[in-house]
Amino acid sequence: MSWWWAGAIGAVKKRQEENAAATEPSFQSVALVLGSTGLVGTSLLDILPLQDTPGGPWKVYAVSRRPLPPWSPPDSPAVTNLHLDLADPAAVAEALTPLTDITHVFYVAWSPQPTEAQNLEVNAAMLRNVLSVVVPNCPALVHVCLQTGRKHYIGPFEAIGKIPVPDPPFAEDMPRLNCPNFYYDQEDVLFEEVSRRDGAVSWSVHRPTTIFGFSPRSAMNVVGSLCVYAAICRKEGAVLRWPGTRVAWEGFSDASDADLIAEHEIWAAVEPFAKNEAFNCSNGDLYKWKLLWPMLADQFGVEWSGYEGEESSFKLEDAMSGKEAVWAEIVMENGLVETELKEITNWWFVDAVFGVQSEHLDSMNKSKEHGFLGFRNTVNSFNTWIEKMKVFKIVP
Repeated sequence: MSWWWAGAIGAVKKRQEENAAATEPSFQSVALVLGSTGLVGTSLLDILPLQDTPGGPWKVYAVSRRPLPPWSPPDSPAVTNLHLDLADPAAVAEALTPLTDITHVFYVAWSPQPTEAQNLEVNAAMLRNVLSVVVPNCPALVHVCLQTGRKHYIGPFEAIGKIPVPDPPFAEDMPRLNCPNFYYDQEDVLFEEVSRRDGAVSWSVHRPTTIFGFSPRSAMNVVGSLCVYAAICRKEGAVLRWPGTRVAWEGFSDASDADLIAEHEIWAAVEPFAKNEAFNCSNGDLYKWKLLWPMLADQFGVEWSGYEGEESSFKLEDAMSGKEAVWAEIVMENGLVETELKEITNWWFVDAVFGVQSEHLDSMNKSKEHGFLGFRNTVNSFNTWIEKMKVFKIVP
C-alpha cells in the first residue's frame, strides 16, 4: 500500500522494510483496537500490521465481544485477539491491566441499544471502562482515537427529522444539538479520562458517515445487507426494487470507505498537527443512489426499478421478514460460508439510510488543512466491497 501522505504537510516518512532475517520483531507502536470485528476495526487490522504503515511496525491487541467469525482471514503474527465484553468493568480491568505496553487506542466499538437513553448509559460506560484502565496503566500511551459519526450533527435515530439541525455541509466546529446523544457523552468521557495525564496523552475524534466496508457481522454494514437483498431477489426471480425516499434516490449522498477511515485514524494517531481535534471523515466526493442501484443489480444479475413515488416506498425490514429459509437455500446452493440471515443483515439500518428526507453532507476541509489528503472514489469503493463479500463467500 502506498500512503497518500508521502510528501504532504506534516507527512510521516515511510519506514524501511524490516530485516527479513530478524527473528524477534521490534515494535515501535502498540495499538489497542476496540471493536476489531466491525467495519473499521477490520480495516485497522488489515492496515496496521503492514510494513509501510506510519508509526510502525505495529503490534496490535484486537478486542471483540464475540469469537472471530469463520470468514476471518488468518491473523498477522503482530495481532493478538482478545474476546471481551466492554460493558463488564471487572472483565475489562482483568483483561487490559496486564497490557502495559499500549501506545495508541483506537476505539471503534458500538453496542446498539433500543433507545438513545440506553445508548447513553451503555456506550459511555464501555468507553470509560476501557480508558479508566488504560490511561493510568500504560506509561507509553500517547494517543486515543474515538470514532463517532454523522449523528453528531443530525441527532440519534429516534430524533432525526424531529429536531432542528444545521444546514449542510456539516463542519466540525458546529455546536452540539440540544438533545441527548451518546456521541457527546463519549466525547466527554474521552476528554475527562485523558486529562488525567496532564497533556501527555492526546486525542482525536473521527466522524464518518455511512460506511462502506467488509464486516458481515456489523450492525452498520449497508453494503452487506444490500448484497443479501439482491441475492434474495435473484433467487426468487423478483425485481430489485428501491425501498426509499425520493431524496435518497435523487439527492446527493456521501459515504466513508472503511479503509479510508482507518487511514484517517492512523494519521491522526501519529501526526502531531492532528492531535486534540475532531475531524469529519468522508470519501471527498458525492454520489447518488440512483447511480449505484443499477450497479448493485448488475453485480447480482437482477432487474431493478428505481423511485416510483412515495406511495410505492416500503421497508426492507418488512419485505425481508420471513426470508430465513430462502437465505439458507442460497447458502447451500452456492457453497457459501454458513450464516443466518439475522447474523449478516440489518434491515432497519438500511431503511434509515434510505429514508432520509433531506441531504446530509459534510466538509473535509479541516482534514485537508491539517494535512490529510486521502480520498476514495465512492463508486469504486461500493463495487470493491461487494466483490470482497463475494470472494469471501459471504454472498453468491
